[in-house]
Amino acid sequence: MTTMKAAQITRPGAEFELVERPIPEPSHGQVRIRVEACGICHSDVFVKDGLFPGIDYPRVPGHEIAGVIDAVGPGVLGWDPGQRVGVGWHGGHCFHCEACRAGDFVNCENERVTGIHFDGGYAEYTCVPAEAVTAIPDELPAAEAAPLLCAGVTTYNALRNSGARPGDLVAIQGLGGLGHLAVQFARRMGFRTVALSHGGAKRALAEQLGAHEYIDTDASEPAAALHALGGARVVLATAPASRAITAVIDGLGRNGVLIIVGVDQEPIQVTPLQLIQGRHRLQGWPSGSPRDSEDTLHFSALAGIRPMIETYPLSEVNQAYARMIENRARFRVVLTLQR
Repeated sequence: MTTMKAAQITRPGAEFELVERPIPEPSHGQVRIRVEACGICHSDVFVKDGLFPGIDYPRVPGHEIAGVIDAVGPGVLGWDPGQRVGVGWHGGHCFHCEACRAGDFVNCENERVTGIHFDGGYAEYTCVPAEAVTAIPDELPAAEAAPLLCAGVTTYNALRNSGARPGDLVAIQGLGGLGHLAVQFARRMGFRTVALSHGGAKRALAEQLGAHEYIDTDASEPAAALHALGGARVVLATAPASRAITAVIDGLGRNGVLIIVGVDQEPIQVTPLQLIQGRHRLQGWPSGSPRDSEDTLHFSALAGIRPMIETYPLSEVNQAYARMIENRARFRVVLTLQR
């Protein structure tokens, strides 16, 4: 077999086009992955609508890739054909900028992004830089591992670096694609886990995921409700809604931190006094390095954490993308690639 199926975008705003392409050959420092599953993430809108500067078209999106190495290029050490691997948002780093020299690969000045700077996982095969690859534990099926390489590592990494300790009150704002994983991570990490979302219908889901408490933001003022519980050591804002994030700032306890992982274009409103009183902090958090992704996968396998997914074949990529972008999915959409 010399060709593969791929879903590409030929210009900003176009629908996905299913095409036959030659199977790519890995160049120096690359591995080729036979893709088994690829998650559809909201950030794929950067490719779909041309929102990321400098994208070359046609482009195959997809940065939640799970599969098997089937070829390695020259100069690759530590990876061999047959290994189960994944790739997330972070698609490689330069090794020589100041951030890389400090081991802070996610903030590499020359970072490459999977599915943006090179073709991603909406295809049967993809070639990626070896430094972007993550090992997948055998306990995780490919379709469940894929979303953990973006939504999973983002929430897990933010929580484990938040400064919270077991027993601390940690609130998860939002119960969507990020939030439903964050609640599971927070509970398994030993935090007193509070889920915040609008409407009473999500209470049962929050409890099923492991939340100790549920705050219906339609029925009560969220900051006051958090203070009634003692104030949050951490609020992890997963829903891309700046007004909702603004509404929880006053729910922080002493030395509390609001960590933002949900991306909205609207500004968050906060006064200096809100931060000064109680020594509160406002912080953003990106996803993580390939090593962070590997830690996420191993912790998920150990603790029984799984994303809630809907799967679609590559041939239904337009329908699958529409379900994600219209917020109808519960909760992550995954393309499965079968031969």
